[in-house]
Amino acid sequence: MLHESFSPQETYDIGFEIGKNAKPGDVFTLVGDLGVGKTVLTQGVAAGLGIDEPVNSPTFTIMQIYDEGRLPFYHFDVYRIGDVSEMDEIGYEDYFYGDGVCFVEWANLIEEIIPDDAVNITISKDLEKGFDYRRIEIERR
Repeated sequence: MLHESFSPQETYDIGFEIGKNAKPGDVFTLVGDLGVGKTVLTQGVAAGLGIDEPVNSPTFTIMQIYDEGRLPFYHFDVYRIGDVSEMDEIGYEDYFYGDGVCFVEWANLIEEIIPDDAVNITISKDLEKGFDYRRIEIERR
């Protein structure tokens, strides 16, 4: 499924719909260059799950847990993972195969441990369509 966004609000709204429709055990991968809007989309997902607290990218902590919404939300940013074995230290399986919703930024860096039924989200820019334009592609693995 392809979505086109022409503003941060539209990107947020796409995330909101994802969160509103998320089910227990859903794992979403999120790939895109720096500054492409991964955090804005993730903030929309959190809002769609009923999470009111501020959501920021957990670049230095690897994972942030939000459990005030209708489902627990596990937000991973694996940009700083040096080796996929570091995910074992976090206990990623408890989250990937649990009853919450996982969002994994930079998931291409740990592709070998992503569940086969994950939903892949890729965000990209196209400056010819405008500075705020984002192409958001959502597909099941």
